[in-house]
Amino acid sequence: MRRSPYSPGANLNPVEDFRKMRRIIAEDPDWSLNIVPCLSKLCLQSMERNFEGKPIFEELTPIQKDFVQENLSTSLPLHVTANLISDGVYWKRCCEQQWDLCDVSHYGHSWKRMFFERHMETIIELFIPEVTETKTVLVMVPLCRNYVKRLDISQLLPPIKEPQNEEEEEFGLELASDNEYDRPSLDHFDFNILLDKLTKLEELHLVYRVKQCGMNFEWKMFEMTTRDCESLAKALKSCKTLKLLKLHQSHIEDEKCRLLVKYLLDHPSLRELDFSHNLIGDKGARAIGKLLNRSKLEILNMCDNEIRGLGAKAIAHALSKNSTLLSLNLRLNRLRDDGGQAIGKALLNNNTLLHLHLGGNEVSGPTAVALSKVLVQSNTLKSINLSCNNLGVDGGKALEEAMSHNTSVTECDIRLTEVDKQSVSFINQVVWANQSLEQKRHAQESKTK
Repeated sequence: MRRSPYSPGANLNPVEDFRKMRRIIAEDPDWSLNIVPCLSKLCLQSMERNFEGKPIFEELTPIQKDFVQENLSTSLPLHVTANLISDGVYWKRCCEQQWDLCDVSHYGHSWKRMFFERHMETIIELFIPEVTETKTVLVMVPLCRNYVKRLDISQLLPPIKEPQNEEEEEFGLELASDNEYDRPSLDHFDFNILLDKLTKLEELHLVYRVKQCGMNFEWKMFEMTTRDCESLAKALKSCKTLKLLKLHQSHIEDEKCRLLVKYLLDHPSLRELDFSHNLIGDKGARAIGKLLNRSKLEILNMCDNEIRGLGAKAIAHALSKNSTLLSLNLRLNRLRDDGGQAIGKALLNNNTLLHLHLGGNEVSGPTAVALSKVLVQSNTLKSINLSCNNLGVDGGKALEEAMSHNTSVTECDIRLTEVDKQSVSFINQVVWANQSLEQKRHAQESKTK
């Protein structure tokens, strides 16, 4: 019997065999079995196309999840993806699509956290009171509350100003001067509707200002109103997880400072407070002193305010009893020697403060003498900054003598203080020696661990 040329074992020459197979398989010369998608891949592609209607993710294997994250559309509604797609490539793609600069190291190396923090920040920064509906913010809460740990709000918009009538337009300047203080205060975003719902929030950075306001500039765009302050204060009290509050460049004066402190007393988690670059004076400083006695603050920054001697004495009194504060920054205030000496005397009874900044406070020799006693008696202080003060030659000599007995200070800034060059040189040598001792100590500790 004659064997079919297509039956097994048929003897075909290579050219004839290739032609027969080409006719059987396909006419496309580029076709290959290697490019045929497997059924599982086709299923995943179908699932991606229908993900919004029928989202499936947790049931997939790790390899399949990676495939989905790399190919899933970033335009899907957040209510579908927020609590379903885990941290990874998908959220990295979402971030890089929206923002040019994406440094994930600032967000605990979590792309998902970066996306939701920046997304919520954008919503708040574009929120216009009495125009934007609050549900725009509230609808995001169940989607992002497990991922938002820090909010850095760089602007807060006021309500839209009503257009002037013809009379106001004609006599605009006169009416503005007459009615400037009769108009109601401008209000901004109400944090009271949000903070207690963000159960993972640890840091809040706020600036009451309007970026790129151009010719529409008004001073009220750059300050917190009384109603803003009341709302924020209540919101801060309700945010039990907050560890860091930074509220700067917002024209906060004594009364607003006192109101904020009133609601921050006995806060269970607050560890760092930054009220720098505001208008806080002695009354506000007395409130801060009370806060030091009724909180667990570790870092306090009151740089560039209007604190004078009385306010510094109130902070010093609290400092003498405090056992938690590690860093105190009073740079660019008006402490003078009354306040500077009070701080120095308080530190004689304090065994926890590591960093002190009194730069630019119009202090002189008496303050240097008071702090010299601290440097001799205590080995707790690690850094002290007295730059941009008029300590003079005598103040420098007092610090020089004190540093000869000190082994703990690894940073001592006395630039622009009228201190003798010889004293500066000696103090710097002691600081370098202390730094070497500190490094050796750390090296020994690391070996023992």
